[in-house]
Amino acid sequence: MLETKNLSKKFGGLRALWDVNTKIEQGTIHGLIGPNGSGKSTFFNLITGIYQPDLGSHINFAGQDITTRSAHQIAELGVSRTFQLLRLFLDMTVLENVMVGYHCHSPYGILSPIFLGTKVRKAENIIREEMIELLEFLGLAEFADIPASELSGGQKKLLSLGRAIAMKPKLLLLDEPGAGLSPVNIDNLMDTILTLKERYKLTVIVVEHVLKLVMNTCERITVLDHGKKIAEGTPEEVKGNRSVVEAYLGKEMADEEIRRVFTG
Repeated sequence: MLETKNLSKKFGGLRALWDVNTKIEQGTIHGLIGPNGSGKSTFFNLITGIYQPDLGSHINFAGQDITTRSAHQIAELGVSRTFQLLRLFLDMTVLENVMVGYHCHSPYGILSPIFLGTKVRKAENIIREEMIELLEFLGLAEFADIPASELSGGQKKLLSLGRAIAMKPKLLLLDEPGAGLSPVNIDNLMDTILTLKERYKLTVIVVEHVLKLVMNTCERITVLDHGKKIAEGTPEEVKGNRSVVEAYLGKEMADEEIRRVFTG
């Protein structure tokens, strides 16, 4: 579904990402972890067209070269994402927020309401019904007509996820979905992500600091440190990798003590 070759990005003299090669298999949940400043958000921003990668980088999505595509072109191809800092439209209703996610699939243009009023109204009603169904699945249907600003933190996370799903993506990128959630809500979120993946036939990449969420939901994990890929494999392989343990906890403790702390 996604392949990167020599993916790199510099900001002035700072090398944020350095020759990252990885493959994301279709239909899997793939984790992307690493300490703060390791390049995870930069990776997401390059994949989604927010940043343009350095020369020599290559990004292939579903058989197409998207290395130099713009953000809206990449979104139209089937890549959607959530953000670590929620980017909701707080003055719009919950329903309107998810409808915004659907807009790239709307079967009419900007002037259509003037010339094709009846057709547009019919299409809008169909879209509303579909989005209400999505909100019901997320447990937000009863809040459909209230401003997004009135939702709780956990509900806003779900709404952000719903808006990304409304784009009907092939590839969904989740940027720290568990941040700020209680342990119970993290468990619920894991169940929701797994159900969404099956229901909508998604490929998912998760950036997350809550290692429990990553280890319990992801089939493979890529680990970054200081912009470089230092490990990749199954959760068990990653947990036992010395370079990963050192990236998180340093080199001061004895091997067995490091492993015990990390796996605990």
